[in-house]
This record gives sequence, structure tokens and C-alpha cells, in this order.
Amino acid sequence: MGSIVGKKAPSFKAGAVTNGGTIVSDFSLDQYKGKQAVVFFFYPKDFTFVCPTELHAFQERLQDFHDRNVAVVACSTDTEESHWGWLQMAKEQGGIKGITYPIVADTTKAISDAYGVLAGEYEYDENGHLTANGPMIAYRGLFLIDKSGTVQHAIINNFPLGRNVEEALRMVDALQFFEENGEVCPANWSKGKDGMKADHAGVASYLASH
Repeated sequence: MGSIVGKKAPSFKAGAVTNGGTIVSDFSLDQYKGKQAVVFFFYPKDFTFVCPTELHAFQERLQDFHDRNVAVVACSTDTEESHWGWLQMAKEQGGIKGITYPIVADTTKAISDAYGVLAGEYEYDENGHLTANGPMIAYRGLFLIDKSGTVQHAIINNFPLGRNVEEALRMVDALQFFEENGEVCPANWSKGKDGMKADHAGVASYLASH
């Protein structure tokens, strides 16, 4: 499938665990539209090794995202019960106790598929049995969705490669700088640096629609 950058983020309703232990059945990113940007990230599996380092890293910088009026939401193909159980385990034991941002349960794998991060393919054999080619879990995808619900940034890592939370914050800063100043951000731009003026129809179109 093609990239969803520049397009509306796929909508969904699914089970999730919020506030470190509350299971909800109809979580949706639509609740943030018009109010907050969202960093929506996928991770492969609960009770693994690299994944908790990422989840804790986002929690450690969660206030920095909130200060920028950005929500952080995680997602994997595990069940909400699995998420809940992992949230009861201490960090020292490999758990994610202390994580407070929502963790979505993509048990049907439809969300991962819609965002283009589902590893593996499936088909029905001649007997009508479902067969999968690959693990059918999510790669380490991350999507920055603006207040209007449009995907402005996406990055997808393979399973062994953990992400950099500082880079996610840098992209938030870049998007907000553009939104506030109408200037684009050159290579290696970081907050506090100058942007560049650009006379481009895409820039004008973006500003007109927000």
C-alpha cells in the first residue's frame, strides 16, 4: 500500500487500556480532532524486550508532549487483557507499570493493516482455511497526526530497531513551527533554529485548510 502521509488518519474504534489500568471498549483517535495533535505509535508485542524500553521512554517524556498539546497513544495486536496484565508488572521485572497513556488493542489487526505496519500477509487456502505468511504483528510504526486528523509524519522500523523519542518531539516542534510561522524546516532543524520561507502551493493549501 502507499504512504498515508498527507492523508486523513484511518479511523477506528477498538478496545484499549487507559490511565494505566482502565479497560475501555470503544477507544478512538477521533476524540482528539480539533483539540490535540497525536503521536500514534505501534509496537510488536507485549511481554517482550525492546518494546518496554520504548513505552517507558515515551512515558518519561510524556509531559513534554502534553506541554505541546500533543496526545501519545500506543497500539499493538495484543488484547486489552494482555495490555492490562503487562501494566501490572514492575519495570524491573520487564513490565510497563506506570504507563498512563492509552494502549490500543488491535486484536483484529485491522488498525495495523490500515496504517501499513502489519508484518505478514494472509490468505485463504483451497479448503477455506486462513493461512498467514509472517508473524501478523505490527512493525514499529509512528505517525504524527495534526489537529485536523491529517498524517504529517510517519516512520516505520523493523522489529530490532527501537525508536528515538527525541526525534518524535523534534517532528512535533517542526510541525508546530510550520503551523505558527508558515516557514518550512530544513535538514537537521531543531527548536530555536531559523526556518525557510517557501513559495509553494502545498504550503498555501495547508495553511488555508487549518
